[in-house]
Amino acid sequence: MTTRVPRYPLVLALLLLSGCVSAPAIVDREPDQTGDADPLLARADVPHVLVEEAFLTPMTPADNVDSPALWVDGDGKPMLLATAKATARLMTYDGDSGAALGVVGRQGAAAGEFDRPNGIFAIDDLVFVVERDNRRVQVLRAPAMASLGSFGQAELQQPYGVWLQRTAPGRYDVLVSDAYMAGEDAGGNEIVPPLAQLDRRLRRYEVVVDGTSLQSRLAGSIGDTSAAGAIRIPESVWGDPAHDRLLVAEEDTRSGTALREYDMAGRYRGRDIGLGVFKAQAEGIALKQCKDASGYWITTDQFKDRSLFHVWDRRSMAHVGAFAGKVVGNTDGIWLHQGATPRFPQGVFYAVHDDMGVGAFDWRDIAAALKLAACPES
Repeated sequence: MTTRVPRYPLVLALLLLSGCVSAPAIVDREPDQTGDADPLLARADVPHVLVEEAFLTPMTPADNVDSPALWVDGDGKPMLLATAKATARLMTYDGDSGAALGVVGRQGAAAGEFDRPNGIFAIDDLVFVVERDNRRVQVLRAPAMASLGSFGQAELQQPYGVWLQRTAPGRYDVLVSDAYMAGEDAGGNEIVPPLAQLDRRLRRYEVVVDGTSLQSRLAGSIGDTSAAGAIRIPESVWGDPAHDRLLVAEEDTRSGTALREYDMAGRYRGRDIGLGVFKAQAEGIALKQCKDASGYWITTDQFKDRSLFHVWDRRSMAHVGAFAGKVVGNTDGIWLHQGATPRFPQGVFYAVHDDMGVGAFDWRDIAAALKLAACPES
C-alpha cells in the first residue's frame, strides 16, 4: 500500500525551525504495515514451484512503484503501466520487453496530475487510476493518456484499489476500496475503526464515458460489520460475475489475513479464502477466465524476499498450488493479461517488485510448472 507522512501542528513546526526542540522521528507507515519483522519466504517452509521471470523492467526506487495494468493498442502492441506513488506519475514500459517508454503526469490535483496514485485498471481505451491523496479516481484515454475527468471526491477518504466491469458500451460498474482509518496509536500505526463504521470499505460507482464526457454516480457502499465478515484493512478487490463472487484482500494480519468472499451485490458469503494459507500478507488479486467459466485465481502472499503467488480453482476455490519467481519480492499490485501478445501468445502475468519496478511471467511457464489445465477451446 502507499505510505503516509504524519502532519505536525504549526507551533511544532515553528519550534523546529527556531532550533528549540529536536525533530521527532517520522514513521512512514501504512495501515497494513506494522513494526513486526518482515516475513521471509526463505524461512516460511511453504511448498511452491519456481517460475523464472521473463523480464524485469528497469528498477527506479525513487518512484515507489505500486500497481500495474496492461493496455494493448489496435495493432496488438502492449503497453505496461504502473503507478508511482512517491513521484506522483505513471510509469510506462513495453509490455513484451519491459523497456522503459516514459512517464505520464506529475504532482498536483488538476486534470492529468496525480497525488499518490495507487490502484490502476485498464479496459477498452480507458485507464482508471486511484489517487489516495486526491481522494478520487481519474480516468484517462489511451494512448495519449488525456484526462477525461475524475470521480469519488465527495465520498472517498483513503482509496487504494479498483476493479471494474463493462456493463454496456461506454458504461462501467466500478468498485473502489477505501481504507479510511480512525487516527494513529502512539507507535504511529493507524487504528482500524469500530466494526459499525466498516460499512463503506468498498464504494460502487456507475460511470458513463461518451466521447470526452465523463459522468458518474455513487451507486452504493459495501462492507460487512460483523466480526467475521468485516474488512479491516482493504486494498485489492476483484470480481467474478460468472460465479457471483467478489474477493477482497484482508491485509490485517492481527485478525487473520485472507480473501473475504462476498457476492457481487456486496453480501458477505461467510467464507474466507486462504485463512491460514497466507503466511505473510494477502495482497494482489487477478483472475484467469475461460469461456466455460473455469479458470484460476492468482493471489499474492507478500513475503519481503520473494513473493509467493497462490493459485486457486476458479469454480471451487480449491488451492491448486503456489509459485515464486527468482527475483520478484515484496509485491503490491499484480495484473494478468490473458490475451496474446507477440512475446506471450498465451498471456502474461505482471507483478510489482519491491516498490522499484515490475516483473513479467509467461503464462505458459506458470501453467507448465503447476500442471494447470488449458482453457477449453469453446
